Amino acid sequence: MKILLACSAGMSTSMIVEKMKKAAQEMGEDHQIWAVDCESIKNEIGKCDVILLGPQIRLEKENIKKIAKGTPVEVIRPMDYGRQNGKAILEFAKSLVKEEGKN
Repeated sequence: MKILLACSAGMSTSMIVEKMKKAAQEMGEDHQIWAVDCESIKNEIGKCDVILLGPQIRLEKENIKKIAKGTPVEVIRPMDYGRQNGKAILEFAKSLVKEEGKN
């Protein structure tokens, strides 16, 4: 699965990416996970299966959904984001893709 994370500058989500990669490795799963700043999302459309937003850009969700061409877009739960709970965020991403009928 290809998971894109985005926040204001892409820095806090970059830390979460590493936690998610570690969780995936521990579960024996191989996912492509990366982070960008909010302005760069438009350049990543079509390259990912799901887009997760940092809570600080939650107001951009509807705008991003309009350009996401059917790719699921959701805001990371603030508690998981604050705790940098890579495993929970990875499971959230997988559930969103599963809901959309993708693998």
